[in-house]
Amino acid sequence: MVSQGFGRDRRLLSSQQFQAVFDSPTHKASGKHLLLLAHANGLDHSRLGLVIGKKSVKLSVERNRIKRVIRDSFRLNQDRLGSFDLVFVARKGLGEVDNPELHDQLLQLWKRLNRQASKTVAHPIDSPDGAHA
Repeated sequence: MVSQGFGRDRRLLSSQQFQAVFDSPTHKASGKHLLLLAHANGLDHSRLGLVIGKKSVKLSVERNRIKRVIRDSFRLNQDRLGSFDLVFVARKGLGEVDNPELHDQLLQLWKRLNRQASKTVAHPIDSPDGAHA
C-alpha cells in the first residue's frame, strides 16, 4: 500500500516546480470554485501545490480551512492519482463553500483527472485490430 502521509516529498516547494505546472499542464480539470492543473512529473508519486489567494478567499481562517481539506483529500486519494505535479487554484466564492461540498467538488476533480490520464495512456505498439506493429 502507498504511504498516505503528506511529507515534504509530496509537496511542490519551489517556484520552479509551480511554474513547470503552470507553463505546460498535461491535464486540466475545472470545477465551480477550483481549477486543477496537472503535469506529469516522472516520479513514483504525485506532489501537491496550492494557490489560495486573498483575492479569491478573503479570510485567512477560510484559506487555512480550504487548504486543510484539499491536503486531506489529496492524502486519501494519492494512491489513485499516478505521477503528477498537481496545483489547485482557488476561484472566487470558494470561501463560502462548506466542507462536505468542497469534498464533493474535490472528488469530482480527482475523477476527471483520472479519466483524462487514462485516455492519454494509449498503447502505441498495439494496432486497433490487435496485431503488433
